[in-house]
Amino acid sequence: MKHGKKYREATKKVDADKVYDISEACALLRELKVAKFDETVEAHVRLNLKKSQSVRDTVVLPHQFRAEKKVLVFCKPEKEKEAMESGATYAGSDELIDKIKGGWMDFDIAVATPDMMKDVGKLGMILGRRGLMPNPKTGTVTFDVKAAIGELKKGRTEFRTDKTGIIHIAVGKLSMEPASIAENVETLMGEIHRKRPADAKGEFIQSLYLAGTMTPSVKVITAKVER
Repeated sequence: MKHGKKYREATKKVDADKVYDISEACALLRELKVAKFDETVEAHVRLNLKKSQSVRDTVVLPHQFRAEKKVLVFCKPEKEKEAMESGATYAGSDELIDKIKGGWMDFDIAVATPDMMKDVGKLGMILGRRGLMPNPKTGTVTFDVKAAIGELKKGRTEFRTDKTGIIHIAVGKLSMEPASIAENVETLMGEIHRKRPADAKGEFIQSLYLAGTMTPSVKVITAKVER
């Protein structure tokens, strides 16, 4: 891939032989900015997993950077008031399912109470391919809709390994203070480490790279998060 002059100049500021600590890397990224827009900072974490293993969970980063998302709650009528008062944008059952079947998708996150999952399961092909299907593993299937919505409003974000054992997740914006981005990264890495499979062998977190949307990547020390 051919890069522009600004990108090539930015790469000169990165020592390819150096592994940076988190705070140093986050500060460096601001100096590497090449785009006119506010670039998103992404973490790319390679894990040492067996082919049969995967890591999936959610994390609430301490410093938020995304616009507030629209939360839809699939629930019975007796739960609708609680959901709406807790901050849901939409709450309901059959009428919402029918709207989605008809192509309506004006929401960012879906939550469901367990007694609704039989019906919500009919939307598997629609919600699944968009990553919107409620799932107990991510805390989006629960009767405690107030708590679920509260965490989602705070910015709870899902992370998962891809087929190659790498987690790709946004952790901030270049306009943020480097210390805030660093704290987000440290929080993420702590959560990833807590998801280490019991039978995992050797070094669990193999590598961590940080990069802006258009910047070169920076390799970061992982020893401090292997606790």
